[in-house]
Amino acid sequence: MRAGAVSAAALEVHAPSTPPLVPQHCREAVYAHFLETLPVTRAYRLQRLAWRRQFVERWPALHIWVAAPLALRVGRLPGEHRGRLTDRVCYRARHYLLFLALRGFIRLDYAWLLGTGRLHVDTLARQLGITLGIDDLIADAVRLGFDRGSAVEGMHWCVGRLAVHTGLLAVAQFRMVHLAELLDAIRRFGQHPALSQFYTSPERYRTSPSKHWITQVTQLQTVLFHRGQLPEEPRKQMPTYMVRPPLSRTMQAVVDKWLAIRRLTDRPATVVRLERALRGLSSWVCTHEPEIRSFAEVDREHVLRYLTALAQEPTARTGQPLCFTSRASHISALAMFFRQTAAWDFPDVPGRPLLGPSDMPKRPAHLPRFIPDEELARLMVAIKELACPYQRAALLVARWSGARRSEIRRLALDCVDTYPDGTPRLRLPVGKTRRERMVPLHDEATAALHAVMALRVGRGERPLRDERTGTPTQYLFMEHGKLLSDHYLFAAPLRKVCQRVGLVDTQGRPTITPHRFRHTVGTQLAERGAKLHTIMQILGHQSVSMALVYAQISDPEVLRDYHAVLGPGATLAGPAAEALRSATIPPSTVEWLKTNFFKTALELGHCLRLPAEGPCECELYWTCAKFVTTPAYAPRLRRRRQVELTLAADAEARGWSREVERHRATAARLEQLLAELGEPVAGPMADDPLHTHDAHGGDQP
Repeated sequence: MRAGAVSAAALEVHAPSTPPLVPQHCREAVYAHFLETLPVTRAYRLQRLAWRRQFVERWPALHIWVAAPLALRVGRLPGEHRGRLTDRVCYRARHYLLFLALRGFIRLDYAWLLGTGRLHVDTLARQLGITLGIDDLIADAVRLGFDRGSAVEGMHWCVGRLAVHTGLLAVAQFRMVHLAELLDAIRRFGQHPALSQFYTSPERYRTSPSKHWITQVTQLQTVLFHRGQLPEEPRKQMPTYMVRPPLSRTMQAVVDKWLAIRRLTDRPATVVRLERALRGLSSWVCTHEPEIRSFAEVDREHVLRYLTALAQEPTARTGQPLCFTSRASHISALAMFFRQTAAWDFPDVPGRPLLGPSDMPKRPAHLPRFIPDEELARLMVAIKELACPYQRAALLVARWSGARRSEIRRLALDCVDTYPDGTPRLRLPVGKTRRERMVPLHDEATAALHAVMALRVGRGERPLRDERTGTPTQYLFMEHGKLLSDHYLFAAPLRKVCQRVGLVDTQGRPTITPHRFRHTVGTQLAERGAKLHTIMQILGHQSVSMALVYAQISDPEVLRDYHAVLGPGATLAGPAAEALRSATIPPSTVEWLKTNFFKTALELGHCLRLPAEGPCECELYWTCAKFVTTPAYAPRLRRRRQVELTLAADAEARGWSREVERHRATAARLEQLLAELGEPVAGPMADDPLHTHDAHGGDQP
């Protein structure tokens, strides 16, 4: 054995069994013995020992080195040439410092670990006989869908720094508290006094290394979660670096208390929206009313002045005042805050609602924008050519199901099955209306979903807790162990296909949004005769009025029926026919009919009675002066005549003479209507005349 070298047993004796309270050097013999085990030249060993000796001579007490300026401790700043270093001794001591950390003599601080460039911690750990477990992590990351190169870089960067900072030399020992500490250190490094010596500006640090490092830590958290090692689901949260207003302690206490209650029931995104609204009001109050120190001093006049500023003053981000939706969001949150804090007897608040429904900007009522057939055909060709199966499946499901984006994104892995007749059906998760629903699905979308399901086999992922139901769910649209984003599944591919087929505006922005697929499905259902209940079920509407919108915009159907009744030269029958032909109907009535014609549809024709005239009687008495029908209803008239004759025969067999008379009179009236229309009594009949009137948009006015 060489002079100065020690045995392995002696090496264990000299290494502290517990982390030292004060960092300390190891004996030179300990470091020399380690160097002897390396397959390197004698000159290399002597060089490393000399560099250690220089460092020890300069920094005999390591706690003094820890307290030294960061740039000095790092030794080599970004962009520096090896010939001109900030501190050559500290730079050359990196290998020795990592050795001390892995042997338990020191815990390296995160400021040094983030300021230092590449560190080969895993290589040094292997030379010491320590297996950190990085290779297994990389294999798990690749199985979850991460790129191997990205996994190799991320796992080495994170695990190496966690090990030399915490002293935990096995990945299995890592917990969320350790990852959270590293994330916090990454964020705090952006405010380090020496940051300008490493990066040209704080913005440069935030947009590049900080974002990259947070992504790598999130990648590690994702792998450890799906291993079952961490209970916390992976959620990548980038630092916002928002400037928060300096609230008084009293105001901040009220805000924190109210938001804590809202977190019990609201989604995290909703809580962020509420906090943003309160922060906006608080910032305005601090600027314009600096003497106010409590919400109890805020009155309605202050709030109204703030709302005026929202509507008139340009924002720093866009240079324009807030749009209607953003203002409505702020007003809704503030109204809720004042109303609930008053109801819950919060101290230091106004104690009464300061805003009401009349303060909300009046929302303009727009008709849904469906995609015209010609544009839809071009769009579908481009969607089918998308390379990513996740994006292709998401857009095809949106096209054929009319589901909301949030519902499609949260589809479960077993979301597709079949009706008894073999038709595919899709189970949509709890969404905006807080209920699941089943809808038929086109074969094209079904095939795309099955292709994604095939990719998800054998990933070994843990279920994620659903944000709305709290139920552990195996999601379909997952990659890298996390839910794919709304932007990736919808916005990004739709922008690409719109640019490819030329569906962009003058500024190059796509004219098709994901939500227009939903409007298209609703419109096509209405145009092709679907019942209102069917439209409500497929689109997940809670009220008839929501589905009725699509009946209003079913242009071909409305136009055809309109011309059949009110158009020039229309073939009509019924008591109202003569009034229409002679144009004796008042102009106000005609105007109402033009606007609300779809509401006049009945089983066998149309009722021209205005809402002010009371309930419709056309269905009971076809001699009503407001009843009119057209040749389009001839199959229904024949079918209804056949039903009446059948009922008359049944009544005659039972000896019910009065019923026989009534049913035969009804059949005769139907024959008269057919004659007035010029239609034969014998001819094609409708399949189900008792329900087809629903397809025209609802009941009579």
